[in-house]
Amino acid sequence: MEAPMKLVFALVLLLFASTAVLEKVEGATSPCGLATPEEEAFKLAPCVEAALDPNAVVSSSCCLLVKTIGQNPSCLCAIMLSGTARGAGINPQVAITIPKRCNIAAGPAGYKCGPHSVP
Repeated sequence: MEAPMKLVFALVLLLFASTAVLEKVEGATSPCGLATPEEEAFKLAPCVEAALDPNAVVSSSCCLLVKTIGQNPSCLCAIMLSGTARGAGINPQVAITIPKRCNIAAGPAGYKCGPHSVP
């Protein structure tokens, strides 16, 4: 079980590094750099349960992903409002609470994400 977790961690670190590089690419039209919010949404699969149920425990893998992707709050917002998230039944009112439930700030309190505000 530890080997897959190390692989996931390594992939997340690689994602973080590549996201930082992609954000600097000129002409990027997506809030998530060259990746679309739809593509990025699939990476947050470990967060689905926590995004459906405000009482669900947020997994450490979800928190790590949110912390990484949350370096760009507009990307995290776009993911939350994406068709992929809607198709998975994600409740934006619940999803927007995940950073706070992970004890990380994805944006300042009151940060607007569509009609939703970060608590």
